[in-house]
Amino acid sequence: MADGVHTEPGLSEGKTYRLHLVCAGSGSARLRFEPASAGAMATVPCDGSAVQQRLTGDELVRIDVAGAKGATGVIAWQIDAG
Repeated sequence: MADGVHTEPGLSEGKTYRLHLVCAGSGSARLRFEPASAGAMATVPCDGSAVQQRLTGDELVRIDVAGAKGATGVIAWQIDAG
């Protein structure tokens, strides 16, 4: 959890994708995109439930997931074409 997720996946501009994210442990994690127009910010509970987020490809999309203060556990993620 300390490292979080910080990635710049190769996405096709204008194409729609679905991000699947799971956090297992305790606390929560914050999901954010850059540019902000690629997807919505969200708080992900670390209770093992899957969270899905639609995102739009851009020339460069950065996905950042960071644990909230005191959060522990692991984060798993996958991106599927729309």
